[in-house]
Amino acid sequence: MASEAHDAHARSIVGTSVITLDDLSIAQINELLDKARYIDTHRKDVAHTCDGRVLATLFYEPSTRTRLSFETAMLRLGGKVIGFAGAQLASVTKGESISDTLKTVSNYVDVVAIRHPKEGAALVAASAASVPVINAGDGGHMHPTQTLADLATLRSRFGRVNDLTIGLCGDLTFGRTVHSLIETLCRFGNVRFVLISPKELRTPQYVLNRINATKDCSYVEVSDLSEVIGDLDALYMTRVQKERFFNEDDYLRLRDTYILDEAKLRRAKPTMAVLHPLPRVNEIAKDVDDDPRAAYFEQVRNGMLMRMALESSVLGDELPGFDAYVNKEVAA
Repeated sequence: MASEAHDAHARSIVGTSVITLDDLSIAQINELLDKARYIDTHRKDVAHTCDGRVLATLFYEPSTRTRLSFETAMLRLGGKVIGFAGAQLASVTKGESISDTLKTVSNYVDVVAIRHPKEGAALVAASAASVPVINAGDGGHMHPTQTLADLATLRSRFGRVNDLTIGLCGDLTFGRTVHSLIETLCRFGNVRFVLISPKELRTPQYVLNRINATKDCSYVEVSDLSEVIGDLDALYMTRVQKERFFNEDDYLRLRDTYILDEAKLRRAKPTMAVLHPLPRVNEIAKDVDDDPRAAYFEQVRNGMLMRMALESSVLGDELPGFDAYVNKEVAA
C-alpha cells in the first residue's frame, strides 16, 4: 500500500463522486493538497473559478462547520448554493426516497454535498445522481473531507504527512474520523501510531489490522496521555463520551486523563501539533487555544480550502494559474 504514495501522476477526477477517500488515489489526494495550498495564497485569482455553478447541500441532520464550509467553498469560487439543513425541511417528511431526491436535485445543480444519519446513504445518493456527489458525513461512519482537512493541517505543519509519530487520543472505538485518518495515513505509509484510550474505547481490530498490513507502519496502545505526549509529532484529540461507559465511576476516573491542558503540553515537543475534528466539549482546555501548537482552528480553515479544491476538481473547473504554480514548485 505504501508504494501507492510514489504514484506521481494524478488522473482527472472530473465527474467523480467522493464517498470515501478510497475513491481517490494518493496522487489525486496530493494534487488536492497542492490545490488547497495554492488557493490559500491566491484567493482573488480563483474567485471566479466556478462562475455559473450551483452546489446543493443536502443535510438531513444539523451541521454547523461542515455545511458552512462546503457552502463557503463554493461561494469563494464564484458559484452559488441551494439546499437544506435538517430532514424536517425536506420532502423526506412526505416519504420521498434519497434516490428520488437526488434524481430531482441533479436537474438543478452541478454538484451535491450530502450528510445523512444512515451509513450507506451517500453511496445510494451517488448511484442515483447524474452529477458528482461528495459525502459530507455518512452516519458518522465516513467523513472524507474531514480527513482531507486533517492531512492538509499535517502537511502545513510538517511539510509531509508521513515519517511522523501521531498520537490519537480519547474515543478510538466510535471515533470514525480517527479510523478514516489512520486508514488514509497507512496508504501514505511510514507512520508510527500511538493509540491512547481507556480499555473501554480501544481501537477496533479492523483498524489495527489495517496498520499491521502496512509494512512500514506500526502502533502501540496506551492508556496514559502524559506518559507518551513527549514522543509525539502530532496529537489528534477526540471526546471521551460519558454515554459510552457502563459504569459512571469508570468515566469519572478516566475523563480527566484525557483533558489536554497547558500542564500536559509542557511535556510535549515545542513543534507538536494539536488537532481535533471539533466540536470540542472539555477535552482541550481553553488555555491551549493560545499555544502555537494548537492547530484545530487551522484545521477548520484547511477544511474549507480542501473543499474548494475538491468541488472545483470534480466539476473540472481549472484554477487560474495553478498549473504554472505546480510547474514552478517542481522545478524548484
